[in-house]
Amino acid sequence: MTLIEAYLPIIFVGLISLGFAPAAWLTSRLIRPEKPSKWTEETYECGSVPIGDTRIQFRFQYYAFALIFVVFDLVTTFLLIWAVAYEGLPKIATIYMLAFLGIMLLGCAYALKKEEDIWI
Repeated sequence: MTLIEAYLPIIFVGLISLGFAPAAWLTSRLIRPEKPSKWTEETYECGSVPIGDTRIQFRFQYYAFALIFVVFDLVTTFLLIWAVAYEGLPKIATIYMLAFLGIMLLGCAYALKKEEDIWI
């Protein structure tokens, strides 16, 4: 087996992944309506007629809450992977995980300390 034959599946998947975005863009350009109307430009709000301006500013607390949720969701994922593979890991992995948890606890403490500023 030559080197090019060994890497042929990787090259094939790479070409497909590089071609996917332009193909999706081209497909959307081909099937979209040509003349936008008032109905297609209107903001959709669960079937109800929008009242007032639909472009409102959200409070920062929603973004902060979502960001904290994503961070702790990732922590849970990493901890699950680490716990499943714990038996085969060297001792240094435990030190790394404790450092990771320490950094996450510092982030949690910081978020709780800043809670007064975020939730006001």
